[in-house]
Amino acid sequence: MSLRKIDPKQRGFLIVNSHPTGSAATVTRMWEEIPARPTGPGPGPVVLLLGHSAGYGLATLLTGLRRHNIRGIGVAYEAPETERRTAGAGWYRTAAAARLADEAGHDVVFVNTDAFSDKGKAEVLDLMRERFGKVDHLIYSLAAPRRTDPATGSVHHSVIKPLGRPYEAPSLDFSDHVPQVTSIRLEPAIEEEKQATEQVMGGGDWHLWVQALADRDLLADGFTTAALTYIGSELTAPIYREGTIGAAKEHLERTGRDLNTGVLAGRGRAFTVVAGAAVTQASSAIPSIALYTAFLRTVLGEAFRTTAQQAQDLWDQLTGTTPLVTDNEGRIRLDGWELDPRVQEKVRDLWSDPHKGLARSAEGATWFLGRVRELYGWGVEGIDYSAPVETTVAWPQR
Repeated sequence: MSLRKIDPKQRGFLIVNSHPTGSAATVTRMWEEIPARPTGPGPGPVVLLLGHSAGYGLATLLTGLRRHNIRGIGVAYEAPETERRTAGAGWYRTAAAARLADEAGHDVVFVNTDAFSDKGKAEVLDLMRERFGKVDHLIYSLAAPRRTDPATGSVHHSVIKPLGRPYEAPSLDFSDHVPQVTSIRLEPAIEEEKQATEQVMGGGDWHLWVQALADRDLLADGFTTAALTYIGSELTAPIYREGTIGAAKEHLERTGRDLNTGVLAGRGRAFTVVAGAAVTQASSAIPSIALYTAFLRTVLGEAFRTTAQQAQDLWDQLTGTTPLVTDNEGRIRLDGWELDPRVQEKVRDLWSDPHKGLARSAEGATWFLGRVRELYGWGVEGIDYSAPVETTVAWPQR
């Protein structure tokens, strides 16, 4: 037990500690905002969700539970509490999600392990075989700064850099807790950095997971796997879609096509899923994305679709509740609301003079920072941050 008063350790968008009660409250709020749906008699589909504790992975978990009675295993790699730091926000969110699932009678298990490792895969798949059997849906939503190749032992580190030429653009800065526009310049990545980013964020590990399921005869009839990706606006393309991250996402999409013609041929189907913009721990670290997202929120207001709303669209399509919405490359598209030409035209207008744009988007910038803080459990309405809080929270028992 560790009851103590904690304050956020924040510099700009970087926050290194988490508030357990605030983190749990964000999960409860998302859960309550998802419209429950009668699922009918009998158990729902068996799901293996890789990366369940944050962002789209968390939204996919909660939406699947609330609307489709999914059961199965969630996998994340979260840091426990130490003498110097709280546990990671994803640790606290997992505990809250497990409590809500248990109260609602859902059969879901959470494993804290390195999903990139052979040991982690074996642990999860042994548990899957023993408790649930064959898998109906594999959702791949892992985000990490590095990955150890299980075949070679090499450690690859991802980088956020442009390709081919330097990148100069406006960026949103909160160093003094007041939003302001600054300018950033990034030199282009070298080939080794591009390849390392593909190793971390591309489709190599996704393929290994599908192959491992197939090797263990754990693919259910009609098996479907989906990996989350992003395209975004032409405004951020030089640092995202045309940069090292974009190269990794293209690798992910090629992997999906290879799965369909390879291990899943006649046995299942693989999709990449293009989600819309969101405030996540991963996206807040990408230069210019914060300013772009603040402008997008200014343009859309409450029409800015949450991760849970997008996850609802995804589950409805994967389960056949609604028709699949795919592009000419076979990708499921959830980002039409963001890339609507009328929306992008208004965002471009703000971007054309970012200082004036920020003055017109003060509410959007404040909203963005608030959402970043909430990722770590800070600034959540209804939480008394002056009171001591129990920071020692157990990982959910199996």
